[in-house]
Amino acid sequence: MNSLLPAVDSVAFYLLLAFAFFTLVQLFYFWAIFSRLAFYRKQEKGSERLPVSVVICARNEYHNLRRNLPMILEQDYPEFEVVVVNDSSDDDTAYYLKSLSAVYKHLSIVHIHQNLNFFSGKKFPLSIGIKSAKYDLVLLTDADCRPASSLWLRLMQSGFVNKTDIVLGYGRYEPKPGFLNKLVRFDTVWVAMQYLSYALARSAYMGVGRNLSYRKSLFYQANGFIYHYKIKSGDDDLFINKVATPENTRIEISQEAHTISEPKTDFTSWFRQKRRHLSTGKHYKMKHKLMLGGFITSQILFFAFFILSLFYFENIYAALTLYSLRMISALLIFKKVMNKLSEKNLLLYLLMFEVVFIFLNPVFALSAAITKQQRWR
Repeated sequence: MNSLLPAVDSVAFYLLLAFAFFTLVQLFYFWAIFSRLAFYRKQEKGSERLPVSVVICARNEYHNLRRNLPMILEQDYPEFEVVVVNDSSDDDTAYYLKSLSAVYKHLSIVHIHQNLNFFSGKKFPLSIGIKSAKYDLVLLTDADCRPASSLWLRLMQSGFVNKTDIVLGYGRYEPKPGFLNKLVRFDTVWVAMQYLSYALARSAYMGVGRNLSYRKSLFYQANGFIYHYKIKSGDDDLFINKVATPENTRIEISQEAHTISEPKTDFTSWFRQKRRHLSTGKHYKMKHKLMLGGFITSQILFFAFFILSLFYFENIYAALTLYSLRMISALLIFKKVMNKLSEKNLLLYLLMFEVVFIFLNPVFALSAAITKQQRWR
């Protein structure tokens, strides 16, 4: 029996060594990457007020347009237009837009008629909207989004200084009662912590179409969405993944520059939304797949080796110390990020939701791989 003890001690040693390694990898991500957003200080703002085209795609969005479009049309900004692409709607969208155009002369409406969009995604109507825009600066949002303030357009535009071609904004979800709402909002902050931090680390890999701005000239230089036209999603993240450089991308996270959306209220709808979002990751640049995969892999193995340590280590204080070091770091960084993004009441859910998504994300990804996507709306 005693002859087995050295073998057990050896296994425990190597498990602890592996656990320490993945803890260090996690600490690297939190303190070297995600801390950039947590401790972000606002960058220089441009003082020139360049004209802007706000572009919105709408398919059967009558109720959302009634709720949100007036707040976009009434932004506090000297020169802008709002381009709404009505993509074959069969509700009252067209009539509502026509009534608004009589009041707001800076509203431009583009109608896409049935069967004109041969591609079953949002990229065709969005391309039409961008090409119809009068101005070089294009600000994108969705019909189900509203700006957090009348300064949204002004703040997003102010990021275009020097060589900036892209400004990444933040689109948050309305807080509501219930478990699903907290899950959705936690996921939104967690994803934003990553893509905004990487942008600050000069390695932007995505943006979100709810709040995203770039130059129309950049869109033409990249040939629009041509290289990924057959991929139904990715009008925001795949485009940014292609065109972002260390020099041309900035972020704008002021509370007044956010957009706010109504979150999904049932798990099935949210599942479909997440599945669609995750379907594009395999098309990212290799360096971005490696850096994102490194975080996810080390996160999974961190928790796995911690659980193993509870069974194999005779003295678990070393494992508990490593676990506490990583979790305190995660809580601290996530708390700071929440404050930067004006999110509340999510911090303690980190202890549960982080593990929940370790199991959910592979399900989303597998479902995305085997499910044929339908039209964008």
